[in-house]
Amino acid sequence: MTKSGNEQQIFPLVKELQNFALNQAGSMMILRSLGYGLLLLALFDIVEMSIPLNLMNPTWEFNTFGAIVERVPVPLIGFALIFYGNLYSRGKWELLCLKLLSWLTLFLAVLFLLLIPLGISNTIRLGKQSDFQINTLSQQQISQAEQIEKQVSQATPAQIEIFLKAQRRTLDNKTNQEKKKQILSEISQAKEQIKTKAQATQSSRNLTLLKSSVKWNLGALVSGVLFFIFWKTTKWARIKL
Repeated sequence: MTKSGNEQQIFPLVKELQNFALNQAGSMMILRSLGYGLLLLALFDIVEMSIPLNLMNPTWEFNTFGAIVERVPVPLIGFALIFYGNLYSRGKWELLCLKLLSWLTLFLAVLFLLLIPLGISNTIRLGKQSDFQINTLSQQQISQAEQIEKQVSQATPAQIEIFLKAQRRTLDNKTNQEKKKQILSEISQAKEQIKTKAQATQSSRNLTLLKSSVKWNLGALVSGVLFFIFWKTTKWARIKL
């Protein structure tokens, strides 16, 4: 009687566990399918970002590097979903696929770690390039201001009046010398403003560049480590074939 009572209690539990396992298998199929889908979507993104290739262009390389790092959560989630459940409820076709994907995570880990020196190098190159452009533009503007300054200092009263009319200004209450002095003072202030604005623009661009570089290089480091962890913990996928 006791044995029969125990069996009546055990059989429903066994059946419940079987049903749970079947439900888990169905859920795993959904998650793994989602994982494969996310990897395909990530691949489409990479292809779209890489065409046309513009290697040796630091701006293109830096922005593409950043775009890849920004989108790396998608393949990371994809790999996590695909490897979920180890070998449980796998089709035969998946065994080779899992082995290839496991080695792919090692390749991606190395790739992201190698991208860090490239990202740092491009940051330095872009910083120098930006500084050169800003300095060149400001020097051109200062040079133009100095030319005007020279012309005004040598100008006759009639030329001063023509200069003021061109700017739609009148200084009738001042002598010619006072007019010339005021214009020269304004030109001097304009040159200082050009220098100040150039320095502010330079600082702003360098700060923005540095922030993006730190964010993306740290993102590449974290991504590389995570991909390496995937490779390390999926040894079961590489030896089971």
